[in-house]
Amino acid sequence: MAAHLSSGRVNLTALREAGRRELREFLDKCAGSKAIVWDEYLTGPFGLIAQYSLLKEHEVEKMFTLKPGRLPPADVKNIIFFVRPKLELMDIITDNVLREDRGRSPQRDFHILFVPRRSLLCEQWLKEQGVLGSFIHREQYSLDLIPFDGDLLSMESESAFKHVANMMIRMKREFPGSQNSIFPVFDTLLLLDRNVDLLTPLATQLTYEGLIDEIYGIQNTYVKLPPEKFAPKKQGEGGKDLPTEPKKLQLNSAEELYAEIRDKNFNAVGSVLSKKAKIISAAFEERHHAKTVGEIKQFVSQLPHMQAARSSLANHTSIAELIKDITTSEDFFDNLTVEQEFMSGIDTDKVNNYIEDCIAQKHPLIKILRLVCLQSVCNSGLKQKVLDHYKREILQTYGYEHILTLNNLEKAGLLKPQTSGRNNYPTIRKTLRLWMDDVNEQNPNDISYVYSGYAPLSVRLAQLLARPGWRSIEEVLKMLPGPHFEERQQLPTGLQKKRQHGENRVTLVFFLGGVTYAEIAALRFLSQMEDGGTEYVIATTKLINGTSWIKSLMDKLEPAPF
Repeated sequence: MAAHLSSGRVNLTALREAGRRELREFLDKCAGSKAIVWDEYLTGPFGLIAQYSLLKEHEVEKMFTLKPGRLPPADVKNIIFFVRPKLELMDIITDNVLREDRGRSPQRDFHILFVPRRSLLCEQWLKEQGVLGSFIHREQYSLDLIPFDGDLLSMESESAFKHVANMMIRMKREFPGSQNSIFPVFDTLLLLDRNVDLLTPLATQLTYEGLIDEIYGIQNTYVKLPPEKFAPKKQGEGGKDLPTEPKKLQLNSAEELYAEIRDKNFNAVGSVLSKKAKIISAAFEERHHAKTVGEIKQFVSQLPHMQAARSSLANHTSIAELIKDITTSEDFFDNLTVEQEFMSGIDTDKVNNYIEDCIAQKHPLIKILRLVCLQSVCNSGLKQKVLDHYKREILQTYGYEHILTLNNLEKAGLLKPQTSGRNNYPTIRKTLRLWMDDVNEQNPNDISYVYSGYAPLSVRLAQLLARPGWRSIEEVLKMLPGPHFEERQQLPTGLQKKRQHGENRVTLVFFLGGVTYAEIAALRFLSQMEDGGTEYVIATTKLINGTSWIKSLMDKLEPAPF
């Protein structure tokens, strides 16, 4: 689960630049004007590596979404398919190529870029369809780790990646460094399989960013929000002509205010927004005091930054209002109360009345599954009669086609019978201090603030690895799923960098199977602790929340076709 490496510095800009360089090199091989045909799933991740301006610089004139039928008209020399290596996509590409008008002049050249790997199976399939020879260039673009933010990398892979070691070696090769010797970037690599901590993603995240993701879903750093809160308020117009298109906003640390509030508990966000509003208002009032030409010029020079700050404040005030409408609802409170009872060890071994009521009222199935799975994990599995009762109620209410979903959840270890007859969770909870009664949401002193009481097990493991080390929790580690091991890498003397006084150690925490924004916030909190001594960089196979995670395990039996 953990491997120790030597010291160095993290530069995610270099990773983004390496991705751009690889893309530029491929585009330049396809001389002349170009149209890109996108596998729709890839457009979001690619947007974080290269903007449209970079593509235009390399003669990309048109972009289309991959779909069956004839390709849209485009007066270009090259057609480039950017696709994942999936057979169903090869069928669509085959259709596109076969429908191409071979009588047209001039002829268009076809190329294919597989992301992240070339696939012999896909190429064999294209060969069998008689179109493989149509592609002049067939290459791969290794979009492994996408830089989402200054300390966050994600593979955005739907399925967990099992060959992280190979990828780390390739990353090291792609990081620009000294030509003679490359100092390792991280002191410690902590690999955490999601199976070690099944509890955390099931709980409702209570940080600002976590709640945005829980309620609206953040996709490749963008969120789509209900437009009505963002409509400009004009006097005398009432509610007419309200916008109908969702408001799309990018969320990352490049925005000063978002960087300040994203990782705070939502209950601490209002006071920050209020203070910011007073500061911005006072800054705009300064224009009345600017008398001399120098003072006026200084005010004018600050105006763009002030206007951007005011716009940012307006957006986040609107988002906070949208979230507050939900967090102050009775349903949200009742749901959170049950979650926190389970996580603190209350009544985890019996059928829960609230869950039964929610099933009877046919609340969304994913909400039910999150709660039942949370109860199961907090009880090391459910007693057979409790599990059977829940399954029966769910199937009778939501339909027997969901039996596959229940089976998937059991295989994943989320919803299962208690086999040993013993509940290990109370021991794990107490030893790792997973539940804190006296949590401080406004000025936190512990990672448990991200869930208003519950400290993410995954992050507590990272914290204890740094200090005092895992030997102190050896017995609890044996209770967690899967093997755990520590391995120290021997380095040549020349690569053993001497640490400067006060310089932090750098740990890469790699979550296999997904990570939540609340866990990221908790690791950032540890990075910022004055006496922490460790700076964390986070990598993952996928950014997830409880809803998207459960959804990925859902399966419906399709009705028979007669």
